[in-house]
Amino acid sequence: MQILSVVLVALVALLHTYFLVLEMFLWQRRPGRELSGFDAEMAAATAPLAANQGLYNGFLAAGLVWGLIAADPTGYRVQIFFLSCVVVAGLYGAATANRRILFAQALPGALALTAVLVAG
Repeated sequence: MQILSVVLVALVALLHTYFLVLEMFLWQRRPGRELSGFDAEMAAATAPLAANQGLYNGFLAAGLVWGLIAADPTGYRVQIFFLSCVVVAGLYGAATANRRILFAQALPGALALTAVLVAG
C-alpha cells in the first residue's frame, strides 16, 4: 500500500503541475480555451484570474512533492495536509465553478489521501 500511496500522491502533484501550466501559460491558447470554453476575448479578460489560480495549484504540487521527499513523520503529515487542501479546493470548485472539478481534482485527491492514511 505504501508504493500505491506514493504513486497516487505523485500523480496528484503532476496533475496540479499541469493545472499550473494550463492556467498560467496556456489559458489564452487552444488548451486553455478548450477547457474553459471561452472565446479569445473572454480568455484574455480572465487570464490574470486563471494565472492566480494556476499559482495556487503550483503551491499544492510543491507541497505534495515536499511531502514525498521529507522524512516521516513530517512527510506523512505534509501529505495529509496538502491532499486535504486539494480535496477541499476541489469540492469548493465543484460547488461554485464547475462540477467537472469534482472528478478532475477532488476525486484524485481523495483517492491519494485515502491511500496515504491506509498506508500510514
